[in-house]
Parts: sequence; C-alpha cells; structure tokens
Amino acid sequence: MSDIIQLLPDHVANQIAAGEVVQRPASAVKELLENAVDAGSTKIDLIIKDAGKTLIQVVDNGCGMTETDARMSFERHATSKIKNADDLFAIKTKGFRGEALASMAAIAHVELKTKIVDIDLGSQIIIEGSEIISQEPVSCNNGTSLSIKNLFYNVPARRNFLKSNGVETRHIIDEFERVALTHPDIHFTMNHNGNEVFNLASSGLRQRVVNVLGKKYNDRLVPIEEYTNILNVTGYIVKPEFSKRTRGEQFFFVNNRFIKSTYLNHSVTSAFRELIAKDQFPSYFIYLEVEPNTIDINIHPTKTEIKFEDEKSIYAIIHSAVKNSLGKYNIAPSLDFTQETSFNVPPLKEGQTIVQPVIKVNPGFNPFETNKESSINSFKKKNISQQQLTANLDFLNQNKSQNSKSADNISDNRGLEQNWTELVDAETEIKTYQLHQKFILTQTSSGLLIINQQRAHQQILFEQFIFELNRNTAETQKLMFPKTIELNNSDFELIREVLNEIKNIGFDIEVFGKNTLAINGLPIGVEEANCEKIIEEFIQQIKNNANEISANNKNALAMSLARSSSIKNGRKLSSEEMNTLVDQLFACETPYLSPNGKPIIIKVNEEELDQRFDRK
Repeated sequence: MSDIIQLLPDHVANQIAAGEVVQRPASAVKELLENAVDAGSTKIDLIIKDAGKTLIQVVDNGCGMTETDARMSFERHATSKIKNADDLFAIKTKGFRGEALASMAAIAHVELKTKIVDIDLGSQIIIEGSEIISQEPVSCNNGTSLSIKNLFYNVPARRNFLKSNGVETRHIIDEFERVALTHPDIHFTMNHNGNEVFNLASSGLRQRVVNVLGKKYNDRLVPIEEYTNILNVTGYIVKPEFSKRTRGEQFFFVNNRFIKSTYLNHSVTSAFRELIAKDQFPSYFIYLEVEPNTIDINIHPTKTEIKFEDEKSIYAIIHSAVKNSLGKYNIAPSLDFTQETSFNVPPLKEGQTIVQPVIKVNPGFNPFETNKESSINSFKKKNISQQQLTANLDFLNQNKSQNSKSADNISDNRGLEQNWTELVDAETEIKTYQLHQKFILTQTSSGLLIINQQRAHQQILFEQFIFELNRNTAETQKLMFPKTIELNNSDFELIREVLNEIKNIGFDIEVFGKNTLAINGLPIGVEEANCEKIIEEFIQQIKNNANEISANNKNALAMSLARSSSIKNGRKLSSEEMNTLVDQLFACETPYLSPNGKPIIIKVNEEELDQRFDRK
C-alpha cells in the first residue's frame, strides 16, 4: 500500500488560510489599515470600488519597505514582530502573524508600491494568485501603497457568498471606524466609488468620536477615567437617555485593539441598570490599557477576542468606573432623604385664595340603563366582504396551533372562526378599553377579545406597505415644515441603499447635503411627531437584520418599516383611536397573526371565565 499523506502546495495552503483571515472585503481592509498604522503613518487613505470587490487600496506615508522586505512580506508567517514564542505575550502592535498579505495574494490580484526615505527608488511587486508576475524598481512616494484587485477572483464559490454592495460597504465602514477610533492622532480618509465618505483630521479622542459618529454626539458623551495597578480605563459613555435598541455603538479597545467581549459588556450594562429600559443597550467607547503579558490575543483568526489573566477584577473595575462616571456627572438619579416631599406645595400667587373642592353628583344617573339608540362602533359599520372574511378564516385555520397557546389555558382563539358580526351583539354599544397602555379590551357576544395594540398597528402598516411596494405607488401626507435628520456615515449608507423602496411606500425623503436627509412627507397612518424617531428605529432594524433587509426583500423591508412606524406599548390611546385601530385590523387579510407568527388577538370565552372563578 502506497503512502497517501502529503504536504499541501503553498498556494493551496494560502487559499485555506485566506478562508480564515480574509472572510470578506472588510477583513482585507482591517489587515491593510492595521499594517499602515504599524508602519508609523501619520496619514492613511482608504480607496474602495464596488464595496471592495473590484478594488481595495490603502496608501500610507509610513516607514515603507526595502526591496527584500517587500518580497518577503508575501511569504507565509513572515513577520518583523516575532522572534520567539515569548514575544507572543509582549505584543504591542496590531499585525504580527504574517498571514494577511500571503492570504490576500492567494485570492486576488495584488500590486505593492513601497519606498523608504533613505533611497531614491522604491519597489513594485505584482502578484496574481500567489504567483509573482513582476518585481521592479519604481518611482513612488515615501511609504506604501497596496492595491487588492478582484478579490476571490479564483475562488468563485467564496465570491458568490458575498452580500450586496450595501452590506459589504457597511462592514468596511465598521472596520474603518474601529481603527480610526483607536488612533485619533492619524489623519484618515475613505473614498468609495469616487465619493468621499470620511475625512478625519488628526484630533483629540473626543473630537474623533464626534467626527466619526456625528456632531450630535458632542453633548451626549460622558468621560470615564480610572487608573489602577491592574489596568487603566479611559474613554466615554453615552448618556442613558440616548441608549439604543441595538448594540451597534459599543466599543471596547484593549491596548488600541478593538475586541468583542460579552462578559465585559455585561459589566457596563449592569452599571446602567435602572437608568435604561430592558430592551435598550448603552453606547460606550471604552479604552483599556493593560500589560501585554497579562493577555493572550492569539486565540482567534481575526484577533477580536482576548483572554485576560484576571478577568473578574477587570470586570469589577470597569463596572465601578462606569458607575462613578454616572454619579460624578449627575447622570444617575439622586434622592434627598432629608426632605419630606409631601410639603413641596407651590406658594399662592398674589390675590389667590384657596378654594374648597366640590363634589358634583348626577342624581338622575342609572348605571343599569342602556341606550339602544346609541351609535355602534366604527368597526361595526365597516363593510367587510365575505371574501375578506373567508381569507381571514383560511389563514387562521392554517396557523391555529401557533395562536392557541396560553399558560393558563384560557386564552385560545376558539370562536374567532365565526363571522365578525356574530361576535358582537347588534343591540349593544361596543366599547373598547385600554389595559396597561398595551392591550385593547372589547366585549363580544361570547366573551372578551384582547388585542395587542403594537402588533395590531404593525400588521396594519405591514399589509399597507406590502401593497404599495408591489404597486410602486403610494399616497403621502406632506409635512407642513420639512424636517432634516443628520446621520453618521454608516447609517447614511444604510438608508441610501433602500431609499427608492422607502419612497414607494409613501415616505417622501431626499438627500439634503452630506449625510443629511430631508423628510418632506410620510405614509398615510404614520404620525408626523415621530418621523425622526421612525427613521432612527428603522436604521436599527436594518442593523439587527443586516442579512435579511434589502431592496430585494420586500417582506423584510415592509416589516422593518412597520415596526419602526407603529405605535408602541406604553402609548395612551383615546377611544376613537382604539376603535379605528380595531376597525382597520379586522379589515386586514390576516388580522390574527403577525408575519412572524405571533398572536395579535386572544379570545377568552365566557365559559372559561366561569371555570376560572369556579376553580377550587
């Protein structure tokens, strides 16, 4: 029997390594930017085309490389930062394993131009699929220019897994921001398809955060500072009232390296407890400085995970630093236990006298008297076709098993299959009530209906948006005064990708200067007072479902916009608003279940209520 185990060729090994190091264009951007930082650059330019699929170019004014070093930089595990194993625990630079350039050269067309200050000519190297095409002297500026063209050109299966240009561009912006936020002393620029996305001049840390995320953050940042023998903590937390529903703006940096850590994130989140809602997340920019020999950064291919020697102490120090900052800057609520608040009565104005309260009683009121001539609720007047009701019942029968679960076995939907007119006694005035500013209660001929107001409005808007997306036209209610909203670069790219689809739904939105949108109108049924918040929440929805929401996925887009635009739990509704909501809900094709299968309506029969009261 012959031997079957053999060593892989270098170009195959490099392609395998590329699968771990270069997962998408953003991975290449991260590696190239970090190399430019390690070169001691004071100015770094990032140029990309077609979300990095066609071109990724990083130009720096760093130290450059000699002709020999330029050639060696593309060899596997060729590095200037590691001499022996002990050096792995004294890493102070970003790149150190020597895998990035070799991996990129295996799956792309690479062109390198580099020159050091002491010589007149630099070196140019052209590589395609790990094969060196040419290496020759060239006249170029001091520093390094590295171009990655046609990424994954020889690995079509990997290229097919890339997302849309909008999604890939957002990932590139994320990596760019992470590097820029750790080095405010370096001038960074970014251009995409000839358009300037970032131009971040050298500045202080606070100004760099503001320049990256927008001017509005200038008043939102609260400094955090703590110095101990274990680590130093600096940076900023964002005031609790500006917390968001996603984890997007949560940054931990260890020795100027971005990391992800759910454990340390919990230390910050727990410090904000009681200050933000349960479904919100605090934003922060926290920089940790520790001794390199107390951490291990070589446990993940992307180097975004780190092992700490004393993780529990670091957790406690960060938690304490955040709490101290919240208290020091009067962010956390304070109580004055020395004062009796019941005596806080405002003084009388001049000439004002105290008037004794009077109780008025209507002696002719009879609580048992009913007015049969009174008008019936608006949703009873609604003329819902038999075809519409049949569609509702068909949908309900298909999903009955999902819509009939309850902890107390009293909230199934038996009886909803019947005609809506049979649920309501025609001789009785229909009344709606709001419970906990979350549920709408209404009596039927056989029991009680409980409607989730937020899900109900979401379903109404979802079906409206789907209809208008398919029709490509929609009615718009114009705003009396247009409103502008300024976004950071990443959020602006998110909105611009689906701007045409948003317009088809009924939003009248247009680009109004760099990173600014002008809102001129809203779809029918969407409240004007919340238009800015709606856009911000929609952006958060896209971030939460980045792989689903796109211009081509109408259902996900419509559902995201419906969630952003709907009334929320905790909103007090008038009787007219509740009646209209119920009316519109039962005019929907599927009023009982939301698109993600969650119940909108729960029915409690009178017999079930009797059983509950008779239960021993």
